Amino acid sequence: MKLSKDARKAANSLFLGSFTNGRLDDQKVRTVVTQLIARKPRNYREILQAYQRSVRLDVEKRQAHVETAAELEGPAQDNVRKTLAAKYGDDLDIRFKVTPELLGGLRIKVGSDVWDSSVQARLRTLEQELVHA
Repeated sequence: MKLSKDARKAANSLFLGSFTNGRLDDQKVRTVVTQLIARKPRNYREILQAYQRSVRLDVEKRQAHVETAAELEGPAQDNVRKTLAAKYGDDLDIRFKVTPELLGGLRIKVGSDVWDSSVQARLRTLEQELVHA
């Protein structure tokens, strides 16, 4: 469903007002949603949909998912943390996961940014090049 211009503007305004000290405030988000549902202004479903999308994207860009083929030791894990904090800020929630299918290397996802330097990805790329050659 295409959002109306007014609904998009309203959702954006509500989203920008949901921050405290540069961070999305959970309590403000709950208040906005509760009040929208209670008041039911015109196009409130569209507004809620756009608002939810903005909140979800903001939450996702503050979470990092790091996949490795084997468990990272302390210094290597600290190095990944420092590198990601330097690029995305200290408030990044970093989660590590072991995925043996990667065979080696790392796959990192922060919001919509993805870095895949795994052996699995390299093999897939090589396979596609051989098939299309």
